[in-house]
Amino acid sequence: MNVDGRRLGGASWSELAVGVLGSAGVVALVTAAIAALKAHVPILSLGALYVFAVLPIAIVWGIALAVPAAVACVLAFNWFFLPPTHTFTLSDSENWLALVVYVVVAVVTSELAVRVRRRATLAEQREREATLLAAVATSLLRGEALAEELDRISAQVAEVLRVPHARIDLAGSEADDQLTTRPLAVGSRAVGTIATASDGDLDTSVETRFLPALASLLAVAVDREQLQREALEAETLRRSDAVKTAVLRAVSHDLRSPLTAIRAAASGLANPSLMLGADDRSDLVETIGVESARLDRLVGDLLDLSRLQAGAAEPRRALWTVEELVGLARDETPDERIAVELPDTLPPVNVDAGQVRRVLANVLENAVRVSPPGATVRVTGEARGSDVIIRIVDQGPGLDAAELERVFEPFQRGSASSGYRGTGLGLAVARGFAEANGGRLWAEHPAGGAVIALALPAGAGEDA
Repeated sequence: MNVDGRRLGGASWSELAVGVLGSAGVVALVTAAIAALKAHVPILSLGALYVFAVLPIAIVWGIALAVPAAVACVLAFNWFFLPPTHTFTLSDSENWLALVVYVVVAVVTSELAVRVRRRATLAEQREREATLLAAVATSLLRGEALAEELDRISAQVAEVLRVPHARIDLAGSEADDQLTTRPLAVGSRAVGTIATASDGDLDTSVETRFLPALASLLAVAVDREQLQREALEAETLRRSDAVKTAVLRAVSHDLRSPLTAIRAAASGLANPSLMLGADDRSDLVETIGVESARLDRLVGDLLDLSRLQAGAAEPRRALWTVEELVGLARDETPDERIAVELPDTLPPVNVDAGQVRRVLANVLENAVRVSPPGATVRVTGEARGSDVIIRIVDQGPGLDAAELERVFEPFQRGSASSGYRGTGLGLAVARGFAEANGGRLWAEHPAGGAVIALALPAGAGEDA
């Protein structure tokens, strides 16, 4: 039964029965009150009390029951109180006028009461709608994911619209026979649909005001997420392009340089017109060996980096002493300037020896390259908690604060002053292998030179 009382089609039989019985009860109650007061107050004055019967009926059940109640009040007043009583005949024309006035006043008062109630209800409805729209806008401004918010927003919409269930769908879904689906659109742009479970149509103001406003907010959220996705894709493409550019630079320069040196040395050895002596030929052979080793390391770094990025560098752990691992690394970097200063009390570490050897070899190679001739590269170690910390200290120009992390990024070279001017792969591969073994690799910035620190998990028990 609608609050405006203009139709009863929306009310169930039980609601209608409650309204009729309630109205009859109110009329009977006022009639009893008039009967109790008629000995003390003029009867025509008491007839005005029926207005107070019709008024609550109009407010609670609407004008559709208030008008019949007003007629019932007039008939009851005529039957019980106006002479001759217990008949519907009136002996005095003044009584006719009083009855007409009572009916008119009751109906007009009822209509005014219904309008006030309807406006109050509409104001409450708009307040709920505004509160919901503000809450939706706030959640969307916080940057919360729209997909995660839709269920909560749908539940709030159902509460605002006073329907058992509501579902907002931005993708468009198959129609449900038990739900009424309405489009959510901004102008000619379809944003999605809202499906509600209700017994009748929604209020016109909801169709024309609330749903379009909700659609506008959802459209803004959809556009925002689309822009975020596009920005993320653009950033991904930018980084991909940067990596491709760096790879091309490495291939064009760092791979070509040793190839050029090898080719030149081989051409010199093969050219009989140069009349090379034994020392010259030995130097050219050494050049071929050195540049071949350099080329092999570069290709190995590229392959290792691709394995790490593909997640295919699963370590095969075993217990190793730090001295053994440093010894394996020195075999790849045989330089007399490397001084190993490891305490005898270091516990073994549980790592993949081949991968950690590569970590230490790459770091040692960098340290030797940036240190001046005759300078010592120190390898120290200490146990700290559940880790063993290995530090490789060079005597080079050191790293700027901004370079402490950047030197570990693929294809990122240090500044010219730092001396870290290789391909930008060695330290990136080293960090990847360190993390694959449950360790960490970082750079420190002491007073002079640079320190690359490697933390490895200390092992215990049987070999893994």
